[in-house]
Amino acid sequence: MSSDDTTPRPARLTAAAAVCAAEGLALAAGGVYMLVMGLLGRPDSPSQAETGGVTLIALAVIPLLAARGLLRRRSWSRGPAIITQLIALIPAWTLLRASGGLIPLGIVLAAVAVTGLVLLVNPATARALGIGAARD
Repeated sequence: MSSDDTTPRPARLTAAAAVCAAEGLALAAGGVYMLVMGLLGRPDSPSQAETGGVTLIALAVIPLLAARGLLRRRSWSRGPAIITQLIALIPAWTLLRASGGLIPLGIVLAAVAVTGLVLLVNPATARALGIGAARD
């Protein structure tokens, strides 16, 4: 279930939760923007903008729940958090292959995703979540 709650939470675990929360908030903000622009703006396809906005808001729930689970030291939260980081590498790669102002955005997204992965696969993070304790 979780590691002993009396020991202090490792900084790496808190940082991993912060990365997941930031990604979830970014997805939610993008979703709200797309939804509002679909309803009030003049997009080429209002229904597509609205659907995209709702989808991004729904997808934001995954990293936000993972961040909450990481902060509460729930072992289940590491899986969705790692998957979120791996999936973030796909649009990062696409942005890196684009041109102009999208390349810096791709660099930032890739850096955040790789940082999140490094923090999540760290042995201190696994111990804090009670993962692999039975093997010791």
